[in-house]
Amino acid sequence: MNRKSLITTTWITFFIGTFIFVFFSKEKSVEMFFLYLMISAMYSFPLAIGNGLLNDMLSKKYSWVAETRKRTVLGVICTLLLNVALVFLINYINFIVIHKQDFANFFRGTIAINNWFTVNVALLISAILHAKGFMEEWKKSTRKEVVEQKLIARSANAQFESLKNQLDPHFLFNSLNVLSALIDENPDQAQYFTVSMSNIYRYVLEQKDKELVTVEEEIGFAKTYCNLLKTRFEDSVNFEFDVAENDMKSYVVPLSLQLLLENCIKHNFATPQKPLTIKIYTENGFLLIENNLMAREQVKESAGIGLSNIVQRYSLLTQQNVFIEKSTDFFRVKIPMLTQKITAMNTQPSDESMAYSRASKRVKEMKGFYSNLLSYCLVIPFLIFINLYTAPKFQWFWFPMIGWGIGLGSHAFQVFGLGRDWEEKQIQKILDKQNQKTQKNGNL
Repeated sequence: MNRKSLITTTWITFFIGTFIFVFFSKEKSVEMFFLYLMISAMYSFPLAIGNGLLNDMLSKKYSWVAETRKRTVLGVICTLLLNVALVFLINYINFIVIHKQDFANFFRGTIAINNWFTVNVALLISAILHAKGFMEEWKKSTRKEVVEQKLIARSANAQFESLKNQLDPHFLFNSLNVLSALIDENPDQAQYFTVSMSNIYRYVLEQKDKELVTVEEEIGFAKTYCNLLKTRFEDSVNFEFDVAENDMKSYVVPLSLQLLLENCIKHNFATPQKPLTIKIYTENGFLLIENNLMAREQVKESAGIGLSNIVQRYSLLTQQNVFIEKSTDFFRVKIPMLTQKITAMNTQPSDESMAYSRASKRVKEMKGFYSNLLSYCLVIPFLIFINLYTAPKFQWFWFPMIGWGIGLGSHAFQVFGLGRDWEEKQIQKILDKQNQKTQKNGNL
């Protein structure tokens, strides 16, 4: 027992002893006052220490969060057995040993009522301790989950920003390579390319900080970029666009087409006799970039920034995959078109508001049950006392005690039992079906 619990138990002992002395003691003396304090301490300290140790032992072995049902069932059983045993032992010492009453009356009359009343008070105090322990553990778990989700989200965003920051130098480096080649081949075209490149680079700067852009924006930019490539390669490269109108409002990662177009030019040779044909079209929720395969021999190994950048950015935004298909005749990349505009932060399965909502709902359910239990432990002993005091021959207290007890058991079963598992399983099945349907339609 820690210091705070010891102080609390001492105050409870003092108030209970004083209350009994003032209202029930026939002899008002200092000796009798201390006797009632001693008797009060004989009840409060063993019950408090015993229930505290039991609560700590169960909480260490069974987590309130991970094993809620097992922790609750064992808590109810162990608490009931412990408190009945302690109350009977203490009442035996109090009535039989100290007050010299006949043991034959231990389970009858006034002593029996005292046994029942004391057991219910002990169970009430124990229920409060268990409820307090549950709420503390759940709050700790919620705070831990929130911190973990924040760290995951920050890590994802940092990774996403790092990938986006690759685009500036990558685009500039490749564009300067094209410009350098044009200066030698055709100075007039090089001048036109320089002006056009400045306009295109403005788009790069505007879009690179976005997680997603519309297919319409990306296609418009790709057509402008294709005109630049056409300036250099002329009849050696052909571009074909066939994007459905109803796909224009979908979303893709920005500059994905530009990176894939560069990839086509970089890894294939092209001549007017054997032109490189690049097709851009949509199909089944995907934007496809396909070219006839005329692979050139690589002088040095590629850095692989373009394609891997797209794959990694999509992996941070959605569970849908980027598909790469290659045969002896063609090379094709399929990037998913998304129907919802999101951010990398939202890809995490739960955030602070979701964690708090789950914890709040669970605590509210537990508080409802413990309020019901508290009312039962207070009202039923009072009804028993009134019944036995006024009409002991007709024990009508059994009717509310059993009826309410059945309702209390049903409430406990709903909060902790199989019914709750069944409900959660059904909810999870519905969510899984919705997720599968969403993935088929291109949603996140």
